[in-house]
Amino acid sequence: MKIAIMGAGAVGCYYGGMLARAGHDVVLVGRPQHVDAIRRQGLFMDTRTFQEHVAVGAGTDAAAVRGAGIVLCCVKSTDTQDAARAMAPHLAADALVLSLQNGVDNAGQLQAELAQRQVRMVRIAPAVVYVATEMAGPGHVKHHGRGELVVGPATLGDEQARQFVAAGIPIVVSDNVAGALWSKLILNCAWNALSAITQLPYGALWQAAGVQAVMRDAVAECLAVAHAEGIVVPGNAWDNIVRIAETMPGQLSSTAQDLARKKRSEIDHLNGYVVRKGEAHGLATPVNRTLHTLVKVMENRIPAV
Repeated sequence: MKIAIMGAGAVGCYYGGMLARAGHDVVLVGRPQHVDAIRRQGLFMDTRTFQEHVAVGAGTDAAAVRGAGIVLCCVKSTDTQDAARAMAPHLAADALVLSLQNGVDNAGQLQAELAQRQVRMVRIAPAVVYVATEMAGPGHVKHHGRGELVVGPATLGDEQARQFVAAGIPIVVSDNVAGALWSKLILNCAWNALSAITQLPYGALWQAAGVQAVMRDAVAECLAVAHAEGIVVPGNAWDNIVRIAETMPGQLSSTAQDLARKKRSEIDHLNGYVVRKGEAHGLATPVNRTLHTLVKVMENRIPAV
């Protein structure tokens, strides 16, 4: 397969690296410091099962997506519209753009932005991502655990799905992707802000006094908003929260990593999204509002660039 990764951060580098390692033609589109390192020595993948430099294409311009049959959009939710505008002139007519992003409305934003630019044949679909990764340095991605993608029944063809699985990327097919996206959103609302505010990894955060009670309240608010939105959230939301503590104890949330690097986070698309949707339905979301506000206060201390 010819695959482009739009947004070569931790998530994009992990999935792009796994696919390149399996022999697929992959190009990463990312920031100059990562692209330069990858061009010099390949992408260094530091995972639980292997550590090696993987040869993979890399560039800084969205034109690199030209000719790709699959584009994995892995940019921050705050950059979704900019990414769509940058990709629009270069997307193949029959390409699949798969959104591997936090939040629940990125695929819709991609669709709307591309439609405005008369890019109508490209298929857009969301995927729910469960992976713990971080960029440990330029061109160096560290994998802490998991790596599955949840997609809709018709998102990937049978052969494409087999290729992903053969590359070490488990594919879970769901007929309720909207619910699965909300399930992941609830995880993020429970974990991300608290990890960012405390700068604690999940295992230590889970053991801190009072944290689990705050998480339960945040989850209850999210479920109420999801219900008002007509979303059926699959499984047991609290069991999913517990599983994160058990399977990713050493992981800092992406929001925590952003603030530690003095970068703006996706909090407006996580707890902030729940607050806005709650307001639209007349539902109070005080815990999510507080978590969102505290992270925004911390972000406002980051110098503008």
